[in-house]
Amino acid sequence: MTTSNLLLFAGIYFIAVATPGPGVALVISRALGRGLDGLPWFIAGFVVGDLTLMTIAISGLAIIAHTFDTAFRLVRVAGAFYLLWMAWKMWRAPVSHMEVQPDAIRESPLNAFFSSLSLTLGNPKPITFFLSIMPLAVDFNSVNLEAYFELVATMIVVIAPVLVGWAVLADRARKVFRSERALKNINRGSATVMAGAAVAIAVR
Repeated sequence: MTTSNLLLFAGIYFIAVATPGPGVALVISRALGRGLDGLPWFIAGFVVGDLTLMTIAISGLAIIAHTFDTAFRLVRVAGAFYLLWMAWKMWRAPVSHMEVQPDAIRESPLNAFFSSLSLTLGNPKPITFFLSIMPLAVDFNSVNLEAYFELVATMIVVIAPVLVGWAVLADRARKVFRSERALKNINRGSATVMAGAAVAIAVR
């Protein structure tokens, strides 16, 4: 790929990633509720999800993806139920000594990875980007193995810092409020946002 095409793709991908949507909402709500615990695994789920959708798009497997639409719907529903369960745990998490109890809302690395991966694979926003918007900047017919890995590297360089940035900002906002009442309200507000994102994903 030419440098200009790669930069163009990086620019529109940055806008797509940074623009608030269910993914950004989940990053913010999670950081508000639990801080930066398990963040690398959580971000990795978004990265793998986007790379999977990009690979499907450029390899011409979009038709196959439509054929297996039921499978994508099942992933979407499963992810939505998982997010609802996490939202319920966050809503009920006890707060004492000015901090959220870590054991009350702790999740395993695999669960953190799966939550963001399932949301990405079932989220219409990234699906629309890779199947409709990305072709405006990238000629799929000219993508060889070298160009593919250039796209992979570009996506990782863009998405990881953007989502980490959102998480860090949310975590700093969380630390401003130290009272039990404030932390409980943050937990419940974050749980509400997470549940809303789950419902939005499930019904589309």
